[in-house]
Order: sequence, then structure tokens, then C-alpha cells
Amino acid sequence: MATVGRYSHGDITPENKLFSSFKTLVESAFYGNNVEAIVDLAQAYELAKAAPGAVITDMPVIHTADLGLPDDAKVIVFNDGKVTGRTAAARRVVGQPGIDKALYEGVLRDALHQSTHKKFYCGEVVVGLDKDFMVKAHLLLPVNYETNFYSYLLNFQIATNEWLSEYQDSKAYPENDIYLYADPDWRHPDYPHGLALFDPEHNVAAVLGLNYFGELKKATLTLAWATAHRNGYVACHGGMKQYQLPDKKFTMAAFGLSGSGKSTITLAKHGDKYEVKVLHDDAFVINKADGSTTALEPAYFDKTQDYPLDDPAVDYFITCQNVGVTLDDSGKKVIVTQDIRNGNGRTVKSRYVTPNRVDHLRSAIDAIFWIMKDDSLPPVVKIDDPVLAAVFGLTLATKRTTAENVVGNVDMDKLVIEPYANPFRVYPLGQDFADFKDLFEKNHTACYILNTGFYKGKKVKPADTLGSIEKIVESQAKFVPFGSMEGMSYLAIEGFEVDFDDAKYVAALRTRMQSRLDFILAQKTENDGYNTLPDEAAELMQKVINELA
Repeated sequence: MATVGRYSHGDITPENKLFSSFKTLVESAFYGNNVEAIVDLAQAYELAKAAPGAVITDMPVIHTADLGLPDDAKVIVFNDGKVTGRTAAARRVVGQPGIDKALYEGVLRDALHQSTHKKFYCGEVVVGLDKDFMVKAHLLLPVNYETNFYSYLLNFQIATNEWLSEYQDSKAYPENDIYLYADPDWRHPDYPHGLALFDPEHNVAAVLGLNYFGELKKATLTLAWATAHRNGYVACHGGMKQYQLPDKKFTMAAFGLSGSGKSTITLAKHGDKYEVKVLHDDAFVINKADGSTTALEPAYFDKTQDYPLDDPAVDYFITCQNVGVTLDDSGKKVIVTQDIRNGNGRTVKSRYVTPNRVDHLRSAIDAIFWIMKDDSLPPVVKIDDPVLAAVFGLTLATKRTTAENVVGNVDMDKLVIEPYANPFRVYPLGQDFADFKDLFEKNHTACYILNTGFYKGKKVKPADTLGSIEKIVESQAKFVPFGSMEGMSYLAIEGFEVDFDDAKYVAALRTRMQSRLDFILAQKTENDGYNTLPDEAAELMQKVINELA
């Protein structure tokens, strides 16, 4: 089987990598007499219906039989308070510089002890939907948060007998199951924004004082990605799809933060022009040995902002978080989408929203698209140098979104760099750089940058982006040199002209490239050099800057 959930007598020693203080602390809590195991979605649905504050709408869930839900299941809404996004400031990763392991062991022991008076629910899911890569994950969540518990079992693959049989036959790895303990009620004066503790080497996490559902989802993916990375895979926070053309297949991956257009690009059906197979829009892994890809989740946790109530995709909503509810003209309860109530309204959508959904693709990736919101770049830039392609992924520039609960006085419009669009990495950044560099060098994967923000004050619309991708897929895209920068070209699009005789534009572009170089160089000293990068990364970015002189 994929991961190790049990041990043989006599193998518990300090040297055994399957055990640690954090793993033992968290796992032990699963066996308390205050814990009730939930084994199917119908049971979880009934609990969620009765949860305090849950709103049972009059919107029917479809594909109930396929999902294992009651025939009359309805979309359930649950809303949080002020915080409606992930809180990066709460994360602490054991093993990284500056993390006092003994301190957090004590905090966790107290948190676990204080929660013994409450009832908890536990459930099991499978993360990874092909026998090539599967990890079992266990969640422990207290009473009154049944809606999040239900959403978790929907978002991942609940461990049914059928899936457990697949899991038992899957590739084995010398790794722990994932154990995730969460207590949103926890409070501590030293951690006003909550605390998300990770021991990635032992596949365990504790999410304390945070009730946003995305914390549970991303904590699980954080550990699954780390497990994949240790075992010969590239961990990917992005979307993956494959175009079925008459004479060829074109497999592409798009990497971007929430709100960048990643889901729009991945799930776009392109009318009747092509048959499109979708792997996933958020989480997958690439097998470095053969280039095949595996989705980690069956469902989609997407923003509701872009879905008016009459959008066909709304039919596939199962739960919603942080959205309003109103009565329609028939007096039925329906959701209020488009972020009227607050930013970052969310839904768990079923896999059936994409008719040609697949869980595994054996074809190697033809192209990677880095999605940025950098107003110095035209809508589409092609990178021909494989190492420079990895460098631009390393310095992926974008803007913060409402998917994040940003702590402190932060300018949300300021560009930030988020390497490979993955803020959930728990291993040195240089290792991701090496993995993506290999994809471009050894697998001859093409590379493009998509600017989905503004260019010279003009918004790049989804139609501009999707139309450009179609030209690339059909080998109809005409690229012209991007100034004097070697190995870079851009797609000429009417209304988004590039003028290198414009000194103001060239200066702005140079500033953006300099910020990328500054980021690379800063890794040598920040966080005790934990994310130090090879010299070639800085050298190539410096070369780009020199070519702009």
C-alpha cells in the first residue's frame, strides 16, 4: 500500500523515521473516547445539516448517487467571521531555521489536553487518485464544525471500500499516513492569528485557532506534496489539461495563485473546438521518471466570484463557504455569489462539472504556463532557454488575492514573488528549481508566461488569454523577439503592442527584472540561507537585465 498506517512490534525507536513527538502527539488524539468515526458521506451530510449556523439551501445537489449522498441532498452554506482566507503568518514548519521544536511541542500538548472535553469527528480520505501515487489522510475536527468536516470528505476522496482496495494495490512508499488535527476554537495570547504547525517529514500537522476551510485543504496538500517530492515527483500547485486534436495531443500545465485565472484557464471548454481532458485545476504531481501526472483531489475548491446564479457550473456546487443567501422569486433559498457578502466566497464543486475529467495522464507535458500579474509584460511571452524558463517560474510575480488573510499593513496591489505559485512548500526552494529545470532541459517542455493582469493600463481579458493558448495549441502562434533579450519572444496581439523605443516602458521592465534578481540574491541570507539558489539563477537574470541596458 502507499503509506504506512501501522507498525510492527519492536520497531518504535528514536531512529525510526515513521515516529516523532509531533506525530505521536497528534495520532494519539485520534484514539480518544471523545472521538466518533464517520465512514460515509451520507452520515457526514446529515451532521453538516444539523451544524450550528449551517444554511440548507433549496438548491439540489446533482450526481448524488455517484457521490454517495442522499437523493434529496441540498447545497449547504456555512460562513466564517472576519477571516475568509488562508493565514500564512500562522504557519510554523518543524525543521526549518528559527523554529523552536521544544516550544511548539509544549504548545501542542496543551492544545490537545484542553480539547479533551470536546467531542471530535474523525474521517479518512485518499490523496492522489492513481495507483502511481496515493496517500491516506486522517482528519480530526471538533463538534460544531461539521460543515468543514463534510467539505473535507467531499474535496478529497473519502476512503470507501472501493478506493481502499485501489489504495491497497497502489505503489508503496516508506512514509506515514497524513494525520491532521484541527481545533478552530483554540486561543492563545501569543498567537492571535492562530497557529498551523507542520512536521512534514512525519506527515503530521495541527491547525489551531483557524476555522477557514482552505486551511484544512492546503494543510493536507502541503504534506501530500512534500511526500511526493521525497519520492520522485514534482509537486505542483497548478492546473493540468490535455487537448485532443485530430493529429496530436497537447498537454499543458498552468501555474498561478488563487485568483490569477488558473481555474479559468484549466477548466475552459473552448466551445466545440476540441475535446479537452482535465486533470485538475489546483493540485497534481509529476512523475520525474516518465513525465506522467496524477491529480490529488476529485473535487474543486473554487471561488464563487465569477459565477452568477444562472451559470451552468452552479449546478455542480455541493457546499459553499462565505457566500450570502437570499430568496428567489419562488421563495426558495439560493446563494448570493460574486463576492457581495465578502471577498473570497468559495464552493466545493463536484468532479462532474468537467465532463472529460481524468485522474491520471500518461503523456509528458508539452508546455508549462507561468501565470503572472506583472504589468511590464505583454499577455504572452515565450521562453526558449530551458534554464531561464525555470528562473521565471522561480520568480513568478503576481498580486495578493482575497484568498489570503494578509496580516499587517500590506499593499494588496504591490507585486510579490511566489516561486512556482506554491506558498505551501516545506522543503528548500532550490530543490523545486532543480525539478523544474529538469522538466525544461531533459523533457524539452516548452515555457510561456501569461500576464492575466494589466499591460500598460489595459486589462488582459480571459478571451485574450484563452485565444492565445488556442493559437499555441494549434501551432498558429506567431512570436516576435522581445527586444534584445536572448531566448525571449512575445505574441503580437492587437491592442497590446510592445514598444522598446519607449524609454519609460523599458525602465519599468528593467525594474521588474531587477526585483526578480533581488529576490534570488536575498535567498542567500534570508532564513539562514535555507532557500539558497544555484548561481546560474542569478547569473541568467542579470544577463536579462544587462540586455535591457
